[in-house]
Amino acid sequence: MVIKGIHHVSIISGSAEASDQFYSKQLGMRLVKKSVNQDDTSLYHLFYGDNDGSPGTQFTVFEIPMSEILQKGNNSISALSLRVSNDDALHFWQRRFGELGVSCEEIKERAGRKTLAFHDPEGQRLLLVSDEHNHGVPGGSPWANSPVPEENRIIGLGPVKLTVPVAGPTVDVLTDLLGFRQIGAYPSSVSGQPEILVFETGEGGTGAEVHVEKRDDLPPEQLGRGGVHHVAFRAGSDSELKQWLAKIRETRLPNSGFIDRYYFHSVYFRERNGILFELATDGPGFTIDETQDHLGEKLSLPPFLEPKRAELEKRLRPLDLND
Repeated sequence: MVIKGIHHVSIISGSAEASDQFYSKQLGMRLVKKSVNQDDTSLYHLFYGDNDGSPGTQFTVFEIPMSEILQKGNNSISALSLRVSNDDALHFWQRRFGELGVSCEEIKERAGRKTLAFHDPEGQRLLLVSDEHNHGVPGGSPWANSPVPEENRIIGLGPVKLTVPVAGPTVDVLTDLLGFRQIGAYPSSVSGQPEILVFETGEGGTGAEVHVEKRDDLPPEQLGRGGVHHVAFRAGSDSELKQWLAKIRETRLPNSGFIDRYYFHSVYFRERNGILFELATDGPGFTIDETQDHLGEKLSLPPFLEPKRAELEKRLRPLDLND
């Protein structure tokens, strides 16, 4: 059993329309599935990704209109990153962000790669990371109809940063339970804080890294819009996922058991600093109920919710993200 890399990340937003305007119209990611939050079917759940919605490219949005604003802090997923093909693409995005009025920093090296930090309109902490020297998990196939020039398009998810008050318990879960290996470290941007530790899994590279930041000067994060709900890692097949579940249960970490999300199967658990992790299978995938050419064009429901479609559509406010 080997974790292949990052499967998807899920953020909280106060507005599906605003999120779509940013992630689809400005970042040029494809809306590959328009669905509902299976744990609260009154809310939308949107999935963005590459042209096929491949594992390792999925960036998902929980719309929670009345959610509080994120209070940043410890015990959190404190930054997400998106991959581009090379260093030149970062300069393109720096210019594009300036034209769009998107807040961004200067291009900076992190963990041996060029990166560009920026925020979405709700303050989500994001980076673009260059794959110019990547040797590991390959990127996806960018959306063919993206408004962004082909050579600069986003090709998948990059490293996820975790911020914790004590690194050891999180490191133990990553290495002893999930099989990550430490490959390096890089300086913190905060004076007086220790280096940020870099861990990789599977083939390694940009799409298979977790960075662990120890901060002893922060309160616990209060999750809200502009924050990250969870990160999911690629567990492979159903049989592997069930073996992972058995290992998680041996550790006595709180967990969800095996869950059928229809588009993939999952196990959720909280690591020892309280951050929510998910292990997810690569399949069946988003073409199980829509063709590749028409992904994300209609409200998609898993079979167990399909009999309630009329009821759900009455409760959901109208939403059209395809214009």
